Amino acid sequence: MTRTWIAAIPAVLLIAVQITYPLAHGVARDRVTVAVVLLSAGTALVHAAVTRGGRWAAGFLVIVSGIGLAAEVVGTRTGVPFGSYDYAVGRLGAEISGVPVVVPLAWTGGLYPVWIVAGLLSSRVGGRVLLTAVGTVGWDLFLDSQMVADGQWTWRSGVAGLPGISEIPVTNYVGWFGVSAVMAAALAVWDRTAVDNREALVVPVAVFLWTWLGSALAHAVFLGLPVSAGYGFAGLGVLGIPLVLGLRARRITLRPGGHGNM
Repeated sequence: MTRTWIAAIPAVLLIAVQITYPLAHGVARDRVTVAVVLLSAGTALVHAAVTRGGRWAAGFLVIVSGIGLAAEVVGTRTGVPFGSYDYAVGRLGAEISGVPVVVPLAWTGGLYPVWIVAGLLSSRVGGRVLLTAVGTVGWDLFLDSQMVADGQWTWRSGVAGLPGISEIPVTNYVGWFGVSAVMAAALAVWDRTAVDNREALVVPVAVFLWTWLGSALAHAVFLGLPVSAGYGFAGLGVLGIPLVLGLRARRITLRPGGHGNM
């Protein structure tokens, strides 16, 4: 129980800060954005340390944020693999090669609950990698629309977007799928280096459900982004719906030692 509380503290703070996002504007919203990223990464890494140990958590950070940073640096310079885009200058803090440092940390915070849920839904490595890539794209269907609307980055690609969000090229989602699949494949190898004690699973699962349902509500009601609300709900729902059904039917359990795959 103590470990569950330790893992839950940053998650509770994360949700509390996210709730303030629609209420903030200008510089205050930029600060909220940075705080959300730091808390999401912290939530992921604290839970990883509780369940796998500090070494495994550090490896997760290096793998996901390292690949994320490399993809973003290459992406901003060449347009590959996401399409051509530029980050706003001076809004999200320190930068590495034109990429705000918080961006690779956002990959860590966002991918971790998807990775955990994907593992609950599939016991096969290939299935988990595929579900992680699909779920991460689902998360970006929320994220990209929200950040573009806030001016955090601007697309320069001439490639068409999805109906209703034409300013974001479809190459972005293809790139997200590919990059997150590489991350997940690397994590599948790293996963073998430490035993998962399955403690405090309720924390990343709750963060996943909050991201899925809370983002859909926020986009539809508070941020004026009803189209991305629908896309994101459907995208993350590929994992979210079977997760909820599995939990209700008790095919998925969140207890240590319990069976976690459908």
